[in-house]
Amino acid sequence: MKNKTGKISGFILGLTGFLLVFKIFFLPNIPPSDELAPGIVVIAAILNGVLFAFIGSFIQRYLLKKGNYKI
Repeated sequence: MKNKTGKISGFILGLTGFLLVFKIFFLPNIPPSDELAPGIVVIAAILNGVLFAFIGSFIQRYLLKKGNYKI
């Protein structure tokens, strides 16, 4: 489980970060008469989470190779 810490934390951070930014910045600017497909928002959030999971995995591998941090 220790080797998946970067992936899991990156995914959670990316997913919740995207949904928070979408709710704060984009959702108030969309008029209620426009139809917004919730599936597209969820798919975009998941893709953003996968991207952040990759970045988190890369950072974890870099820190473990450096040898200063032990997870």
